[in-house]
Amino acid sequence: MKKDTKHARDDIINTTFYYIYKNLEYKITLDELAKLNHLSKYHYHRIIKEETGKTLFELIADERLKKAANLLITNKHSTISEIANKCGYISHSSFIKAFKLRYNYTPTQWRKGKFKEYSKELIEKFLTAKDFSKIEPEIKVCKVIHCAYIRHNGYDKTIKKSWEKLKAIAYENGIKEYKQIALFHDNPVITPLKNCSYVACINVNKDFKAISTFDIPESLCAVFNLKGVYGDVLNFIRYVYHYWLPNSGYEAKTIPAYAIYHKNYFTTEQKDFDLDFYLPINVLY
Repeated sequence: MKKDTKHARDDIINTTFYYIYKNLEYKITLDELAKLNHLSKYHYHRIIKEETGKTLFELIADERLKKAANLLITNKHSTISEIANKCGYISHSSFIKAFKLRYNYTPTQWRKGKFKEYSKELIEKFLTAKDFSKIEPEIKVCKVIHCAYIRHNGYDKTIKKSWEKLKAIAYENGIKEYKQIALFHDNPVITPLKNCSYVACINVNKDFKAISTFDIPESLCAVFNLKGVYGDVLNFIRYVYHYWLPNSGYEAKTIPAYAIYHKNYFTTEQKDFDLDFYLPINVLY
């Protein structure tokens, strides 16, 4: 595959995922995504299947269900119907059917604790987690950040390759000062690490064109400062979603959590990190 073709395909996939995440609660069609990418429906859908191994319908359904599974755990004051609607399901019955087919339990059973059985092997990896309960967040409005980014499949040490490439792109485009930002689309307790979606980002100007860009939207966030070593971020995400959020007086949005690094162990020879973790939230009244 030619370099230009590979770049074009990467841009199509990035544009598609960003659009899905941004519009998760709405109906998303093949027509609008093909038009957005300036392609025929047939050509666009073929690229999606070849690059992801899934049809567009399967891709959208997968993201909706992963988000719903997490919100059922974190947003205990929202009804199942409200969560289904946030994740793009108009029909309550179709949501229940799709959820049970994917996770083996109904949304009600999942919410009442069955997710622990589903995720038993994943949870066991976090049993040695540190005590994060003394880390108090600052609740504040966080402004829009325009980013260039590289999408990475999996939460693992190979993330370093994406950061190295992003640093090289910044260097070749004369960007000397920038924030290193990571987006965490998935809860690693209920999604296998190899299937989690991680996005490495740097903030750029609006006229940046070298690779795909998007906006981290303005949002009310709980902002936690976290210092640690490899593995602590995933343990911390588990703590935030499963313990802090359900007892906080806030609920999670469908916008993904993200981190801004002060010290990034993926881009230095050091083994520790220092970051601010941003969790987009709604206030419970």
